[in-house]
Amino acid sequence: MGAPPESLSGIASRVDSILEDLLEAESARWADLDPALAEPIGEISRLVRSGGKRLRPAFCHWGFIAAGGAVAEAERGDSPVALAGAALELLHAQALFHDDIIDDADSRRGAPTTHQVFAARHRAGGWAGESRRFGEGIGILVGDLAGVYADRILGAQSAETRAVWDELRIEVDVGQLLDVLGSAVGDRSLERAERICRYKSAKYSIERPLHLGASLAGGSATVNSALSDYGLPLGEAFQMRDDVIGVFGDPALTGKPVGGDLRESKPTPLMARAFANASPEQEAVLERAGAADLDDSEIADIQQVIVETGALSELEGAITLRLEQAVAALDDRIDGSAIGPLTELAGFIVDRAA
Repeated sequence: MGAPPESLSGIASRVDSILEDLLEAESARWADLDPALAEPIGEISRLVRSGGKRLRPAFCHWGFIAAGGAVAEAERGDSPVALAGAALELLHAQALFHDDIIDDADSRRGAPTTHQVFAARHRAGGWAGESRRFGEGIGILVGDLAGVYADRILGAQSAETRAVWDELRIEVDVGQLLDVLGSAVGDRSLERAERICRYKSAKYSIERPLHLGASLAGGSATVNSALSDYGLPLGEAFQMRDDVIGVFGDPALTGKPVGGDLRESKPTPLMARAFANASPEQEAVLERAGAADLDDSEIADIQQVIVETGALSELEGAITLRLEQAVAALDDRIDGSAIGPLTELAGFIVDRAA
């Protein structure tokens, strides 16, 4: 994996400072009401501090510059762009809290997930009710709080900015709904898998953060069109790389068990290609994905079939093609000072192992 772009650290530092100030103040405020509230609110801080590349704030930043926004303004610690970046991170935290419950995940970034932390606390305390439901309830509420804080940090903005923000939030939920439905009904079509990829990640992670930043600079329809031409294929490549990592990733780097997507039977473009190319014997192996008793040996068998069908090679080709399409879209429709950084970001997010 290549080194992070130099600009990413400055963007991350501004966003982290905003998040730290907000969450420390909120934790103290509610702990004064009841000390028991400090830990749930502290879970938001634990998650946002535990990792993450701050990619969505970076795309928001460069969307602002691409639309003609001033670099000096964007680099202020209290700028609307920095605040929007922090809001994006809190919104992402909300999605992760809820996603971990949906996926029944035990770990996130190498640490126990919030709903599992509180389920364990419930069991250890011998409290009333069901430990699993208690933990999931806390996880949902903590996620909801993160979403409210995201709205609060974004603050009063133009109608255009609010429209982009609202559409971003709707689209990620639509993508998640499609993902959950696809897993349940066993839809293996490439068309559905790519639709999920676009709405769950491409729009949410890249296109809309770019549009959000551009809106803060009063970006035109022409700028937004260019950013979509870049953001959508790049976002699909980003999610496809996630799909590869979700099946073949190193747990030491991902912080998740090996083959996590196979245990959850995620309807990904990778699996759709594998099913489309599989022989009846290979398809029987692939059908084991999602089984409650799936073990490491069976995961290795599924991984082997994915390689043998050519699905992994095909997906790598699709990633490369979309990366090329994205970079080619960076033209004179946007401010030239954003082209280099956006090109660098594109290469970085596609060439990664976690």
